[in-house]
Amino acid sequence: MTTELDPPAVVKAADLLAEATRSGAACPPVRDLFDDGGDVETAYAVQQLNVRRGLDAGRRIVGRKIGLTSEAVQRQLGVDRPDFGALFADMAVPDGGEVAVGRLLQPKVEAEVALVLGRDLPHRECTVVDVLRAVDFALPALEIVDSRVRGWDISLVDTVADNASCGLYVLGATPVPLTAVDLRTVAMSMTRGGETVSEGTGAACLGSPLNAAVWLASALAERGDPLRAGDLVLTGALGPMAPAAPGDAFEAHISDLGSVRVRFAAEGEGQ
Repeated sequence: MTTELDPPAVVKAADLLAEATRSGAACPPVRDLFDDGGDVETAYAVQQLNVRRGLDAGRRIVGRKIGLTSEAVQRQLGVDRPDFGALFADMAVPDGGEVAVGRLLQPKVEAEVALVLGRDLPHRECTVVDVLRAVDFALPALEIVDSRVRGWDISLVDTVADNASCGLYVLGATPVPLTAVDLRTVAMSMTRGGETVSEGTGAACLGSPLNAAVWLASALAERGDPLRAGDLVLTGALGPMAPAAPGDAFEAHISDLGSVRVRFAAEGEGQ
């Protein structure tokens, strides 16, 4: 849904990203539509417009993802904070499931810790204690990031506008309470076709996935859209992301949380 309050450049940027999703053809960077490349609040306005459109079309939000939790990536984009995007129910892929050819434009895979909330997080100054009390359980997860922007030629404005470059996600099947795991010290190893392509630890995610969750809860509460009981939170990558091609199979193991896997259909499968 577009309203008269949406600036024309915001509408045009949202339209470009939506058309890229619909057509399967990536678009130019949307930052070029704004004076001086735009700013983060303008980018979130673009994101929110397409989120509203999704809701109007009957899609259901089930949580949020956190991006830019790596200090190296923050330096690359010239930012000093993470970003976030919306997770819809139709983005979920079952553990061990398959991603059809052409469903995404430029997919890459990263391993993360997912948190599922049992309580609301309404406070603008959220604390680790608040998060510990609110989390029902943790799961291993794969986020399949994607960019509607051609060649991943993105700035902060581009990725925020593009729903924080979110594509799909895969969750492990065995919930683990936080009393049974130290998320800061978990070790992650991700393979593609049996070959290790990414390694890392919980500390690579803003020092701990809990820190990332605290940031997100505070940021959303500040915007008047707090995290609620039942929400899923993808807390950010524990190691480098790896590009995915048709026929690739990924599996990530996170110590004390278990494993999660996904496969990308080969060209010609199911056609």
